[in-house]
Amino acid sequence: MEQVSLKIGERLKEIRNTRHLTLDEVAELTGVSKPMLGQIERGQSSPTINVLWKISTGLKIPLSFFCRQPETEYTVAGLSEKEMITEEDGGMRAYPLFPFDPARNLEVFYIEFDAGVTHGSLPHVAGVEEYILPVQGTLKMVIGKKEVFLQKRQSIRFGADVPHAYHNVSDEVCTVYNVIFYPDN
Repeated sequence: MEQVSLKIGERLKEIRNTRHLTLDEVAELTGVSKPMLGQIERGQSSPTINVLWKISTGLKIPLSFFCRQPETEYTVAGLSEKEMITEEDGGMRAYPLFPFDPARNLEVFYIEFDAGVTHGSLPHVAGVEEYILPVQGTLKMVIGKKEVFLQKRQSIRFGADVPHAYHNVSDEVCTVYNVIFYPDN
């Protein structure tokens, strides 16, 4: 996990320096405290997904910017424990398969939700769409105030600029592919 924290810190510092922003300015844009941002940049703190969402939303960059890899002619993606992001006390595990690619404006995750786990997500920037494709289990999506139940061989596309939540209502691990599409800036 230490390697992921260092990578996230390096990416945060890279975007901050590229935009000539101070830690104070990034704190104001993101709602994340200056001390926390400093700890993240130094690799001393591993931020939660919600903190990363605050940072990525405030800076108007995709979440997977923090996990991106060098571009190649083609990429075969697999699950990597080193790059896994956990939430809900380890009950949700997100694996970045294809980090944000500016040429395609999307990122792809494989996510596992333990039985009964609920994960809430803050709204993304305007125009962001999510696609959820369940592989196993039953997932209840709460999008704004609407509830939708999904099982394998079903999928959903929704505007992700509203609060949304994922709830595994099955008694087994629920696995999904999550594709996030970002509009052109």
